[in-house]
Amino acid sequence: MPINRRKFIKDSLLTGSAVVANSVLPADVFALGRTDTLTILHTNDVHSRLEPFPMDGSKNAGMGGVAARAALIKKIRSETENILLLDAGDIFQGTPYFNLYKGEPEIKAMSMMQYDASTMGNHDFDGGIENFATQLNHANFPIVVSNYDFTNTPMEHKFIPYKVFQKSKTKVGVLGVGIELKGLVPENLFGATLYKDPLEKANETAAILKKQGCELIICLSHLGDKYEDNKVSDEILAKECYDIDLIIGGHTHKFFEMPKVYRNKKGNDTVVNQVGWAGIQLGRLDYSFVRTGKKNLLKSHTVVIGEKTSE
Repeated sequence: MPINRRKFIKDSLLTGSAVVANSVLPADVFALGRTDTLTILHTNDVHSRLEPFPMDGSKNAGMGGVAARAALIKKIRSETENILLLDAGDIFQGTPYFNLYKGEPEIKAMSMMQYDASTMGNHDFDGGIENFATQLNHANFPIVVSNYDFTNTPMEHKFIPYKVFQKSKTKVGVLGVGIELKGLVPENLFGATLYKDPLEKANETAAILKKQGCELIICLSHLGDKYEDNKVSDEILAKECYDIDLIIGGHTHKFFEMPKVYRNKKGNDTVVNQVGWAGIQLGRLDYSFVRTGKKNLLKSHTVVIGEKTSE
């Protein structure tokens, strides 16, 4: 039976459920002078998974789907004042929805869920760079990426290297970095896009955000968690950065039980988190900010989306 994509998106965002499991990270929750809190919600590598996995008895049966995710995000927004909703790329490719509609329902669903920003993954080029640029006409959120030069491509005026958000008294900077496309994506799909060193561009962009007074600097990364060789990764970026506080990762589809914490070049903590793939999980990180300029990661929540019981 043919699918009316507009009706699907409208209907799918009205219902859903979620199961939440929490883990608490050590932090000075009762620090004197605490003035602000911020909740960061994030996804990565959703891969066009608009519907939950089928109830077929498999490991992921009933999990995922934009309906359950939207319902969960709506619930959190009703309980929490300051929220950023972010994505680390690979929005496209993986189900027939992408084959049929080339990413339109995926972008519309993210817009309806009020994502604040996303970066690009390698599979977001699968319909060609012109297609991705076209689908962004349906987006009410920016694509942030600092190490792709899109000059003379359809994406030239469709992205920004970073964005600053004001959440109550807290200024938050969000930048993005993407993986090297050559050898991973057919050259005709990314066209004249030039790849630049993600470590250099991330540090350069983070320094700009620091000068603008950002108290928390977040990098949306599609580099991948870590590799056995010296290929640049989130682990390397975390150790080689100066001003990045949080890396929201993607590409390697890792389900982190808890965020990883690395010591960066300034001797400060850089936190890395990744929540698998297919929209099975929604990451949640709760921060507090105190008058002294100190920031605490209060909690890390593992949020499993969907239901495993058949109707």
